[in-house]
Amino acid sequence: MKSLTRQFFLGALMLAVLMSWQSVFARDLPDFTELVEQAAPGVVNISTTRAIPNRPQPFEGFGGQEIPDIFRHFFGDRFPAPPGGGGGPGRGGERQSLGSGFIISENGYILTNAHVVEGADEILVRLNDRRELEAELVGADTQTDVALLKVDASDLPTLNMGDSDELRVGEWVAAIGSPFGFDHSVTAGIVSAINRTLPRDAYVPFIQTDVAINPGNSGGPLFNLDGEVVGINSQIFTRSGGFMGLSFAIPINVAMDVANQLREDGRVRRGWLGVMIQPVSRDLAESFGMDSASGALIADLDPEGPAAQAGLQAGDIVLEVDGEEVERSRNLPRLIGRVAPGNEAELTIMRDGERQDVTVTIGDWPDSEQMAQARPGDSDAQARLGLAIAELDDAERQRLGIDSGVLVRDVEPGGAANNAGIMPGDVIVSIDHHAVENAAQLRELAQALPTDRAVPVRLYRDGRSLFVALRLGRG
Repeated sequence: MKSLTRQFFLGALMLAVLMSWQSVFARDLPDFTELVEQAAPGVVNISTTRAIPNRPQPFEGFGGQEIPDIFRHFFGDRFPAPPGGGGGPGRGGERQSLGSGFIISENGYILTNAHVVEGADEILVRLNDRRELEAELVGADTQTDVALLKVDASDLPTLNMGDSDELRVGEWVAAIGSPFGFDHSVTAGIVSAINRTLPRDAYVPFIQTDVAINPGNSGGPLFNLDGEVVGINSQIFTRSGGFMGLSFAIPINVAMDVANQLREDGRVRRGWLGVMIQPVSRDLAESFGMDSASGALIADLDPEGPAAQAGLQAGDIVLEVDGEEVERSRNLPRLIGRVAPGNEAELTIMRDGERQDVTVTIGDWPDSEQMAQARPGDSDAQARLGLAIAELDDAERQRLGIDSGVLVRDVEPGGAANNAGIMPGDVIVSIDHHAVENAAQLRELAQALPTDRAVPVRLYRDGRSLFVALRLGRG
């Protein structure tokens, strides 16, 4: 009897300790209720519409019924959505999309992602109090994926901006947005990494989190525990189309700088060096007398660009910009881009096995027209494809072991070529199943490319061939 009593006592004691431990653990977890109550009114739902032109329906296998969404996912505008969700072949309609945003001023300025409002004919903003207001696009910057909207309203609830430079890996953050159209959904997690550079987004030091972000969250705010906005939720890494634990947000310091420029000038100015760069491999590092594979190797220069004017040469390796290390070549555009055009930057380079400091007056990133004018003959390819090209000479053909093709000299960030993954140094061998013999032929082919579908581009890169899908933006 005493043994049973002792066991019962010990069991009750262990249960009490366990419950106490769970209570302490629960109290240590962050409570987001107050944050959400205060911040939710400043978060908005954004819906856009874009007219789809009337065109013959190429597939009539559904007997005039609505085309299933799965076919639109794979085939895009070739199966346009009928007006009002019904209709049949050959009818025009509207494409609708959903996203999120947040209010940054009482008089109606709103931040969101550029891709949320891209190509929109109409932008509607739904506030927390269910009012719907038509928004004007003040400006958008595709290179950072930031857009600034304006609605005609006053005394709107605003959010407090934080300092994204103070974020630390491991701290708690929360997101509010409209995933799949479910307004003001709240998800939370931690900062997984900072200063992430993604392959096609050279100008943004992304915040990586494990906060659940899904389609519709794009453009919504990321909060720290003080209820301050520290980022704009922008991208997810996924193999399934849904959340997989890798979410990326644009730091609010970057976003607000872009927003202020859009508000004041209608465009964004960012620093430009005028170089074509490539990664430094271990073998290259050894050949240049370096201890480790880091920095950005200058493969070519714009003869009229800031780097050439400052005396930089092909073969120089940029190691630092204003004292900040260039760990990988893809970090260089971001470090240069944040220097205001006209200001000087101190570059530490490796040349002939020795470190040197070079002062460069940073230029203003040229737009497509300026770049085209700077390289006569490239205008058609530059304007449509977003790249600058050069002919291959006989020595280069022999070195590469190819008979034809056109060398990519430079790629415009945010352009069609950049979005397809085309890189400086690539050789374009064919486009849309047509062999490319020379630059003149590429310009001719570029003018005939469709805008309603992706086309295959065959490249020669690092001793091997590969294909990428190129999709032109609509005019």
